[in-house]
Amino acid sequence: MTEHSEKIVLVLGATGGVGGAVARGVVARGWQVRALSRNAAEARAKMPGFEWVQGDAMNARDVMAAAEGADLIVHAVNPPAYRDWEKLVLPMLDNTIAAARAVGARIVLPGTVYNFGPDAFPILKEDSPQHPVTKKGAIRVEMEKRLEAASHDGVQVIIVRAGDYFGPGAGNTWFAQGYVTPGKPVTSIRNPARRGIGHQWAYLPDVAETMIALVERGDRLPPFAVFHMGGFWDEDGSRMAAAINRAAGGGAKQRAFPWWMVPLAAPFVPFMRELKEMRYLWWAPLRMPNARLVAELGREPQTPIDEAVQTTLISLGCLPERAVTVPQGDPAQAAR
Repeated sequence: MTEHSEKIVLVLGATGGVGGAVARGVVARGWQVRALSRNAAEARAKMPGFEWVQGDAMNARDVMAAAEGADLIVHAVNPPAYRDWEKLVLPMLDNTIAAARAVGARIVLPGTVYNFGPDAFPILKEDSPQHPVTKKGAIRVEMEKRLEAASHDGVQVIIVRAGDYFGPGAGNTWFAQGYVTPGKPVTSIRNPARRGIGHQWAYLPDVAETMIALVERGDRLPPFAVFHMGGFWDEDGSRMAAAINRAAGGGAKQRAFPWWMVPLAAPFVPFMRELKEMRYLWWAPLRMPNARLVAELGREPQTPIDEAVQTTLISLGCLPERAVTVPQGDPAQAAR
């Protein structure tokens, strides 16, 4: 993709965290963004600068029409509030694959660690065995299988797997629903990590920049290209909580996440069901090396953790709007 001003990018899920970050990133590069929404008028008012198209990712005709003339389709759409994953996720992906095949567009998919079960821990490489232990993980595996099959049929695919997301626009995440309470000042921090157990995070703007950089080098990549991001590695399970505390000015009470409450609330709260299913990811220091990504790009985009956390807290309404400053006090900051 070299003549950026002539390129059209269809973003499915532009109102979400990853989709919105990618859309803003490619617009800044002069690309034309087309975004599909079930309420295009409302989305246009909130997020101007994109070409909003009325439609539903579950409707094959809507996706096909929106993809007309597109060079790239960013498949970042998910069912809201974790509802009906088993009914909606794969049909939406099938619509994207069909549209990409018809118009000759490349597909970019934000991936996760859900594909992997404990048998692949603690080091997750791009080709590590995928034996998920959850329904959502099984769906993720099937998504990638379908994309790989499509790549054999002429559809170019890029998958970027990353750790737990956080950042502006990332709502239903461990950061936003576990560590802090959106809309409220940070007076306490709930840490779901076990003492001494590392955890891997991915800042959404960095994920978006990584995807865009790979797309820019798309002609060099294989038809089915999978990369892992290193992101922010919380080596002992305490560094993310410490960064939140620094961003909030210090003094926040830190306590263990109330795991005992999750099974009780899971039957009634969709996010708690998600936490219950995915809590095994906090039991081992699983990590994804980014050697393949660095070999391709030369470096991985990485925002300093204090800046990333402060920006995230502002977007969640936990800190007042202000210029982002990087607090001092983390000796490992320069290395991240």
